[in-house]
Amino acid sequence: MLSSSETSVQITNALEKLIDSGISLGERVLGALIIFIVGKFLVNWLNRLFARILEKRKVDPSILKSMVNILLLIMLILAVIGKLGIELTGFAALLASAGVAIGMALSGNLQNFAGGLIILLFRPYKVGDYIDASTGASGTVKEIQIFHTILITPDNKMVY
Repeated sequence: MLSSSETSVQITNALEKLIDSGISLGERVLGALIIFIVGKFLVNWLNRLFARILEKRKVDPSILKSMVNILLLIMLILAVIGKLGIELTGFAALLASAGVAIGMALSGNLQNFAGGLIILLFRPYKVGDYIDASTGASGTVKEIQIFHTILITPDNKMVY
């Protein structure tokens, strides 16, 4: 059996460890909160800067702006999680494998998406232009969307 003094020493040691752990956790949470607040400010500032750059270059900012915003927010979340002391290697492996699986499942759509981005960025044609597509279709561009372009043929048919 433990004596009264030995029990009080064990309780004191346990309380000291608990207090040290609480202080360490508090420091990590406070650091993560500071990173989040400063990071959110930086993300908003970078988004505004990116939008101004796109406007100067006369590029449609809608899709690129949202992609950059998502990428910056993911980086911010990873920084906060890292500051909290959570191991990120397993999370990174999970993200990579999910990206490969989604990419393989949507390979055709991703090709169309990439083509749509190229059209929106480089603007080889615009709404109202008459074009001959590589598929053999030709007509006037009615609408440019991220996954396809809509043409109106000379015989008034819509081609996607």
